[in-house]
Amino acid sequence: MPGDRFRVDVQGRSLELSNLDKVLYPAAGFTKGEVIDYYTRIAPVLLPHLADRALTRIRFPNGVADKSFFEKNAPAATPDWVRVETLPAPGSTKGRETIDYVVADDLPTLVWLANLAALELHTPQWRIGTHPDTMVVDLDPGPPAGLRECCEVALLLRDRLADDGIDSYPKTSGKKGMQLCCPIAGTQSSDVVSEYAHRIAQELESAHPKLILSRMAKNLRGGKVFIDWSQNNAAKTTVAPYSLRAQPVPSASTPLTWDEVAAGAAGKRPAARPYTAAEVLKRVEKQGDLLAPLLDGGPAVA
Repeated sequence: MPGDRFRVDVQGRSLELSNLDKVLYPAAGFTKGEVIDYYTRIAPVLLPHLADRALTRIRFPNGVADKSFFEKNAPAATPDWVRVETLPAPGSTKGRETIDYVVADDLPTLVWLANLAALELHTPQWRIGTHPDTMVVDLDPGPPAGLRECCEVALLLRDRLADDGIDSYPKTSGKKGMQLCCPIAGTQSSDVVSEYAHRIAQELESAHPKLILSRMAKNLRGGKVFIDWSQNNAAKTTVAPYSLRAQPVPSASTPLTWDEVAAGAAGKRPAARPYTAAEVLKRVEKQGDLLAPLLDGGPAVA
């Protein structure tokens, strides 16, 4: 066997790892081995958010500075122990009726995906065979607006959703924006959830027209934060909590406390910025999973 390939045992599953010294984040010198190490160490808090959800991956075989590709179907040579679910493919750009999705329910699957340079992990708002149990609102700033403005909008959204009895939990996207994740009942269709999110976005745009935009027209986004309510469409996915992102440094989608969001909105600290993999691991060691309440369910949307 070549020197750059070797077998490891992960919870009773045999995996062949390769090219661990390959640099996937050139600006930081972050290697595939370090990607695998990160996903292994973050797995206890990441896996519950991936469990029973159809997984879309973005793979970077030669690193984030090179070409990437979206992958929904299980790739060739998928191990027989990896869970694969054949599901309808609404909105498929390739006209497929079904897709054979990978489901990452365990650590061996996560390590196998990391070894394939599947850096970004994206999930829908629903578990397989159910209605959405999470509502996601994406906050996308239009320059010169940035994460500080996203924090301002996040606070406004939190308070408005609380009026309807809906709790919300913030996280960075790992790039320029943020998301609010809300546990909901899982008894309503994605259309109902999306319509509710759209209505809330319109209300806030009406109340704060200089800061907030609910319409998708990109030419209107300058200096405003677009509340992307459409993330709740059945065909869409959102980057999973703790997933790495394709940035110059190995940043990750990071849960935040509301105190951090408030400080970010006030410009008192650079909290509303992408956190690196190493920082995320330290935060989890200290804080645990700030998004754990998402796993407990919530109310129906009004």
